[in-house]
Amino acid sequence: MKSICVIGSLNIDLVAAVERFPLPGETLTSVGYSTFFGGKGGNQAIALGRLGANVSMVGKVGGDIHGSDYIRHLRMNGVDTAGIRVEQDAATGTAMILVDPLGENQIIISPGANGLLTPSDIDECWEQLLEADIFLFQLEVPIGTVAYAIKRLKGAGKTVILDPAPASQLPDAIFKYIDYMTPNETEIKYYAGRHQQYVLQLKEAANILLRKGVNTIVAKAGADGAYLIRDVDLQHIAAYPSEPVDTTGAGDCFNAGFAYALATGSTPEEAVGIGNAVGALAIRQVGAQSAMPSKSELDTFLRQQALLRLPAVPAMPEGSDNR
Repeated sequence: MKSICVIGSLNIDLVAAVERFPLPGETLTSVGYSTFFGGKGGNQAIALGRLGANVSMVGKVGGDIHGSDYIRHLRMNGVDTAGIRVEQDAATGTAMILVDPLGENQIIISPGANGLLTPSDIDECWEQLLEADIFLFQLEVPIGTVAYAIKRLKGAGKTVILDPAPASQLPDAIFKYIDYMTPNETEIKYYAGRHQQYVLQLKEAANILLRKGVNTIVAKAGADGAYLIRDVDLQHIAAYPSEPVDTTGAGDCFNAGFAYALATGSTPEEAVGIGNAVGALAIRQVGAQSAMPSKSELDTFLRQQALLRLPAVPAMPEGSDNR
């Protein structure tokens, strides 16, 4: 198995369950409240650890109790934390999340120590980074640092996966260093720059990104699965059926499943399918990391789905010879 490194954010998620999302200026009372470990980087690292990947994490936490708790939590889930730095005078990043009865969410991020990750931090752990093969990035740490790390790592022959979330303006010069870019529907709209039917947005955004140099687009489409786009080829890979309880972190689980599958030798098509399966399992429970499946849970789920998709065996006519 190839090794994977996640470079990104580490947050504490404050999750409130609401009957509906508030209107501007409105105050609502939540029907439940929980605290979880989160951040897109941490989510992806934990999901990979749960799947049994050889995974390390590069990022920053604050010099508070949340930071030390998070590092311990990562280690307990099989993540190498040698690349995590502690900013003693900063707070650990925080995400405030509202979840409605349909499992949809709204999120506000306070970056904290995540905003202090610099190119110098990448340089300091460079020898450690060279030991990994596949790198996962998001956009909850400074974009300048992301761009610097992507360019340098691609120059070292590494595989680069960018989850462009939250949607942000990226320097054009960085796209040619990205092997796989994994936007969701919101990010596709951002990069397409207009409102159209989703598949038209997808094609337009993909064409824009491919022309800029991205090798492959993996577009996450929620309950509709995902689209794998290379050159002029657009391939739809269907989702697995799942009843959503909380979609928080589903995209992170997809990315982890996709990277894990690539690391184990799967084709990109197969890897998208594994990403869909991990995402389908993750939305069945409240919370992001607490809902992430283990390798055994994933294997069981895939076996069950394979059995469900087998063609039915026709009944033998009465009195026939079935030897």
